[in-house]
Amino acid sequence: MGASVSTNGGNGKNGRKKRKRWIVLGSVTLALVAVIVIATAALRPTHTIEPDKLAAVEHGDIARSVVATGKIEPLTKVEVKSKASGIVEKIYLDAGDKVKTGQVLADLDKEQLQASVAESRANLEAAQAAQQAAEASYQKNLVDAEGPDVPFLKNDVDRGHDLYKQGLIALNVMQDAEKNYQLGLNRQSSAVRAAQMSNAQVSQSKAQVAQAKAALDNAEENLRYSTITSPMNGVVLSKDVEVGDAVSSILVLGSQATLVMTLGDTSEVYVRGKVDEADIGKVYLGQEARIVVESFKDKKFEGRVTKIVPLGQEKDNVTTFEVRVSIQNPGGELRANMSANAEIILEEKKSVLLIPEGAVIFDKDKNASVEIADPSETNGRKKLAVKLGITNGVKAEVLSGLNEGQKVILQ
Repeated sequence: MGASVSTNGGNGKNGRKKRKRWIVLGSVTLALVAVIVIATAALRPTHTIEPDKLAAVEHGDIARSVVATGKIEPLTKVEVKSKASGIVEKIYLDAGDKVKTGQVLADLDKEQLQASVAESRANLEAAQAAQQAAEASYQKNLVDAEGPDVPFLKNDVDRGHDLYKQGLIALNVMQDAEKNYQLGLNRQSSAVRAAQMSNAQVSQSKAQVAQAKAALDNAEENLRYSTITSPMNGVVLSKDVEVGDAVSSILVLGSQATLVMTLGDTSEVYVRGKVDEADIGKVYLGQEARIVVESFKDKKFEGRVTKIVPLGQEKDNVTTFEVRVSIQNPGGELRANMSANAEIILEEKKSVLLIPEGAVIFDKDKNASVEIADPSETNGRKKLAVKLGITNGVKAEVLSGLNEGQKVILQ
């Protein structure tokens, strides 16, 4: 009985091992089949177009344009510099403040300038007094130079000669008359020379008076210049000095003089941009433009081309032409030095059929077509020939071949 039990146990173990092997083999086989089925399904071509690859044909506005990129600049900009040198004592305006012509912007310290005016006025008064004295001396010498008593003395000599010949007077009386006449002539000659000298002194004194008056005018002018006023209506773009700063005169240093403030008229501004030579032939004066600035991304400002510089500039083998696009800015929204793109409109159409340019296919002959979803086609797509109008780099106008609401496939 012990031998029988041993044999049956061994057969049971072998059977269990065979069943385990078959289970493992079956599981592996099922897994392989599943992998094959999934891989086959994954590799099988699908004709379904994903929604984000479709774009609707829709009505809209489109414009063909060239873009001039630049900075917003005020129509008029003035750098205010002082005609007088001195120390800034007061500043009445700050950047952003509106200003009118003649309005006081700043004052320089006037103490030294006022002292200079007082000194110059005293020098002028002294020169005028010297001139009056010289003129009085000249008038006296001029009278003496005419010798009013000489004719009388000459008559005395002539009469003395006659009386002496008649024996009516002594010789010494006649000689006294001659002596007095000669003395009169000498006095007259001296007076003539004195008159000539005093006349020169009068001329010199007049020159000194003129010089003193010019010095006074200059001192008074410097005093007036110490009050710096606005030369225009506009807004303060920048304040470039503070109280206590030293200011140099533009009359002395010219363009190197101290900049006090920068003013600008921002009621009208412009974009100074550059246009490629390939497009400049399509740009003309008065042409409409739309301006977009970084600060107002959702707003477009209307403008017009007001200047086209005739001389191109070449850089890196690319020639561009400077173009100015002016914009009315009564509200002052556009500020100086804002970055801006001026879209100069070459052609514009309203309410036309539009599709994305990314949906357009061109053949070798540059014929345009698009694809639409069509499940009946082998690849799920159908090609339609279209005729295009203007494009702007993003959208294209459809003249024929599509209807509003159709969806085209983005390539």
